[in-house]
Amino acid sequence: MSARRVGVLLVCGLLVIAGAIWLSSRRHLDHATLAGDLVLPGLEASVNAVTEVDLRRGDGTRTSLKKASVGWVVGEREWAADPSRVRKLLLDLGALNVVEEKTRLPANYPQLGVEDVSNPKATGTAVEVLSPGHSFSLIVGKTSSGKSGYVRVSNTPASLLAAPLLTLDADPKTWLERSLIDLPMTRVQKVDEKPADGPPYSASRDKKEQPDFAVAPLPKGRQLTGAGAADSIGAALSGLTLEDVAKSTAATDPKAPLAVFRTFDGLEVTVSGRKDGARSLIALSARGSTPETDAEAQTLNKRLGGWEFEIPDYKYGTIFHPLEDLLQRLPEPVKKPAAKQAQTPKPAATAVSK
Repeated sequence: MSARRVGVLLVCGLLVIAGAIWLSSRRHLDHATLAGDLVLPGLEASVNAVTEVDLRRGDGTRTSLKKASVGWVVGEREWAADPSRVRKLLLDLGALNVVEEKTRLPANYPQLGVEDVSNPKATGTAVEVLSPGHSFSLIVGKTSSGKSGYVRVSNTPASLLAAPLLTLDADPKTWLERSLIDLPMTRVQKVDEKPADGPPYSASRDKKEQPDFAVAPLPKGRQLTGAGAADSIGAALSGLTLEDVAKSTAATDPKAPLAVFRTFDGLEVTVSGRKDGARSLIALSARGSTPETDAEAQTLNKRLGGWEFEIPDYKYGTIFHPLEDLLQRLPEPVKKPAAKQAQTPKPAATAVSK
């Protein structure tokens, strides 16, 4: 075989190999955007190994969800994250699959909300999922329907319509574990109130079986609006939830409203409050008079001590209920009829001399 023929065969072989490699790469590229393919392959199998989830928006809003020994924590608040919500996010990201490929033109990304969030005007949310030895990064854009939305894997050109629908919020307080304290009314024997407005008073009952709380002292001549007027106070710490949380830095104000909840079994929970603009803030502490309630108080103090919690305004109003709001309105004073003014006689006309 001549050298020329060998050279031709070698060139042909190289072309065949190059063609095969090209076709293989094209098949991989096409396969990556086929309907039903996973958007983040590998995440579904490693959900339990994830150690951190970061969410960012172009306006600077961000949340860092970090796995600690006690569970998930919202880094910006150092408070527990809602574990079920974090778990759902990870499962949805792992199961996220392609419905169809959309635009690859960066100029069209803003229409879908998948432009890079380094742009302050970007409307999407960037999600980065970290696990040992691997990370996954995605930009979640606008909603397409109730079941799907637009996404783009970071640093890739193809935007995708994908399902299930991801609804994200990069505001840290939306990821907080909201359970604060649950003191059912059935346990409460007495609440000593020192509201911001009006005199101090107590709402109490002698037995658990007693349905309504008595109020004392009542102003002379005044009556409650009804037998159960103060019952909402006794239930004020039942299933109480927070809206936001921060380390307590404010000094105790002696004029601040105060409510002390005492249970039949010896637990005492003290709630102090303050207003910060439109926000209603409380701090809590506890103590117990029996071994059981002392242990309960220590658990509460370990979790709640040193923190200040924002709660719904209506709940704040229930905890620090002014006495006047529990009382029947005083009758309107009877208005006396206006006295008739005596008519002044007109002076007699004086004759004018010519």
